[in-house]
Amino acid sequence: MNRRTFVAMSAAAAVAAAKDTAAQTQEKHDKRPNIILLLGDDHRASALGCMGNSMVKTSHLDKLARNGVLFENHFCTTPICCISRASIMLGQYASTHDILNFDKPLSAEQVDRSYFSLLRKAGYHTGFIGKFGVGKTMPEKSFDVWNGFGGQGHYFPQGEPGPHLTDIMADQTDDFLKSAPKDKPFCLSVSYKAPHEQDEDPRVYLPSKETRALYDGMHMPPPYGAGSQDINRFPLEIQRSENRRRWAPRFSTPALYQESVKGYYALVSGIDKAMGRLRTTLAQQGLAENTIILYSADHGCYNGEHGFSGKWYAHEESIRIPLIVFDPRQPATARGKRKKNKTLNIDLHPTVLDFAGVQAPENTQGHSFAAEIRNQQAAPREIFFIEHHFPFKGFIPSSDAIRTSRWKYIRYTDNAAPFEELYDLQLDRHETKNLAKSPQHAKHLKTLQGYCTKWKESFAQKGAWSEPVTAADAKRDGVA
Repeated sequence: MNRRTFVAMSAAAAVAAAKDTAAQTQEKHDKRPNIILLLGDDHRASALGCMGNSMVKTSHLDKLARNGVLFENHFCTTPICCISRASIMLGQYASTHDILNFDKPLSAEQVDRSYFSLLRKAGYHTGFIGKFGVGKTMPEKSFDVWNGFGGQGHYFPQGEPGPHLTDIMADQTDDFLKSAPKDKPFCLSVSYKAPHEQDEDPRVYLPSKETRALYDGMHMPPPYGAGSQDINRFPLEIQRSENRRRWAPRFSTPALYQESVKGYYALVSGIDKAMGRLRTTLAQQGLAENTIILYSADHGCYNGEHGFSGKWYAHEESIRIPLIVFDPRQPATARGKRKKNKTLNIDLHPTVLDFAGVQAPENTQGHSFAAEIRNQQAAPREIFFIEHHFPFKGFIPSSDAIRTSRWKYIRYTDNAAPFEELYDLQLDRHETKNLAKSPQHAKHLKTLQGYCTKWKESFAQKGAWSEPVTAADAKRDGVA
């Protein structure tokens, strides 16, 4: 046996011993699973290979989906960072938690009902890494390990060429996993800045050189519904909104479009690289067999569709987001599944608690989907509400929306006579044909208008909240 072979065998034996020791220690003290919840920022569902995108490089996320469960219809209820993150932390719609801007922090009561505080009270070792995104003050003391930051952060905090923020966060994730106590389970929240733009930099998307090189020589196909006729169908208050202002420096020429989309995809590939590192470290530390991994995002974004950039409105590019869940404890028959049921960002809170055996608090408006990970049947969600009421009229027009399996209704509420959109998603999945003024669809419009009003009013009612419109209602009214 030569020296190289001996060293390799010794290293392998050491890793195996570490695995056995870590697994035996945690099993001896606490059999509850470790939980890692990772969030991208602005990561739309279509920017994944496992969702049918042949251009984006996401081999590790795709493998996670093959090993676990991919939810093809996962959505956020408010497509903006701070509000959606609060909804994820609390399991509530924005109209309930009332965090509607970047400045307002979680109240002490809200911190107490957050998934991370409830798990810590239940004996979990907790950590947070990355963009917190809710309020000017952050609950640092509510975590055992804190590596979070406020605001948007910078992709190159030490200056270019690096290290890149996503790689720094991957290092911090490794450190957490290597130092976590062996006698109790942990819950780690990792919140990437990627693939969000760098607002103050004219280059907009700033990936590492390594991930940007993955897209050299590639040509990105043009977006659907991005012609002049598409933006012109919107009223002037939307044509001059922040969505349109951000469109010009990112997508207004073919060269800008190519550079922006490649940069965006390269930032996604940076997250993918971090996922590969995470799974390697879990294996090396003997944690892989008892650690649930969830990957999702706060919301999606437009890459030129409808003539827009940013997010904020209720079109699919903005509200449909990834959800991949890997639970190594499940048998092979429960893995590699693609779920069609609709799930929401507010479902993450009760699901994470469910995995840990912790009861969700009263007035949790999301539903646990843990049963679906176990390949059990869950009650389908056929209808949900989307809202966005950023308090700066004219900057981002306010809107409410209803989405069923087939229909979507959107109304922009800043004016006395709201602008409305109605789409038949079965026939028009890119939402390019607004049917709101079609006489043939007047009945559908009236029904969904009523649903939207009923849903909005439900948040003001006292007592226990329940969804005001059900799947049975939608089926009865012909809008399921």
